[in-house]
Amino acid sequence: MGAEQGQSNALEDITFGSAAGMIAKVFEHPFDLVKVRLQSQPTDRALTYKGPWDCFKKTSAKEGFFGLYRGLSAPLAGAAMENATLFVCYNKWKDLLLAINPDGGAGGVGVVSGKGKGKAREMTMGELAIAGGGAGFMASFVLTPIELVKCRMQVQMLTREGSISSAASPLSAKPDPGAHPFATTPHVAASASSSSARPVPSAPLPSVAASASMRPQGPFSLIGDIVRQNGLKGLWLGQTGTLFRETGGSAAWFAMYEYAARHFVSQHQTKINAGEESSKTADGIATKSDLKKWELMLSGAMAGVAYTVTLFPADSIKSAIQTQAELNPGVRPPSFAQMAKTIFRSRGFAGLYAGCGVTVCKSAPSSAIIFAIYETLESNFGGFLSR
Repeated sequence: MGAEQGQSNALEDITFGSAAGMIAKVFEHPFDLVKVRLQSQPTDRALTYKGPWDCFKKTSAKEGFFGLYRGLSAPLAGAAMENATLFVCYNKWKDLLLAINPDGGAGGVGVVSGKGKGKAREMTMGELAIAGGGAGFMASFVLTPIELVKCRMQVQMLTREGSISSAASPLSAKPDPGAHPFATTPHVAASASSSSARPVPSAPLPSVAASASMRPQGPFSLIGDIVRQNGLKGLWLGQTGTLFRETGGSAAWFAMYEYAARHFVSQHQTKINAGEESSKTADGIATKSDLKKWELMLSGAMAGVAYTVTLFPADSIKSAIQTQAELNPGVRPPSFAQMAKTIFRSRGFAGLYAGCGVTVCKSAPSSAIIFAIYETLESNFGGFLSR
């Protein structure tokens, strides 16, 4: 079985990770848009969409094919930054763990790496999960501002078309204290002592036609608005959810990929030992470079599923928090715990897993693409950028 490589090359991790992430993002973005819109539905009334397919049909019918790619610019740049950060931090965490415990603590012997970057023992699955979790923890701080912009752009057309009515109260106005804290429809309060009491006046709601004519903001305009209204810290709205999702999800992502890849590497090593095939390495030790494309992609797909199902509710809560500023302006964004309670009370566990199915459908092939491209680039161009 192949060993972990020696000291990682940060420039290669950035280049290969960025390329893989951007290509995969183009494929997965329509699925992500559907997921965010399902997660952002109001909690105070009937669902706008019956499910992923209903959301897909309504979006494409109203906004056309390119409507499915609304908000792509932010996540495209984000995918490059996210995957570059993930792979750099993941490999640096592995370097650190190997430096702390070079022999494995149990008499483990180092195995020659198949890439000519030095010798290193094979790491345990627990160590790989720790490295992945550490990488996800760090990547979450890069990812939150990008996802905030992306999520807001993905729901802009909902309020402009009237698919979801916005409270649309100016930021300077105080929200009605009697309203549901995260409702997307206005609340009218009346005095209990008089049936003829006048309703509390609220900011006028824009008509559907007026909303539809409003031009959606671009990423830079949104960033400017967020900073003006909430300062730089406003860009990290939803950080708690992103941190939970990325830390747990990345631990599962990398660990599952390595587990599956090692299974295929061991099969190739058995064939090499039996003389049924030859290794790409001079010493006859099987490594990931010996794996076929379908083996790399299947390993990546399994990793994508593991990433999605691990702490998915954190992603649902995060998306709901991040879209509040777009769907319910003037209302203070809820905390992570507040939003979790609200979703659970109104939708139950189903609400916390809204969009999980469509996310699995996009994360499995997306992760397959990412790992296949990354490993292919590393196998063919590894060491080239460090010359």
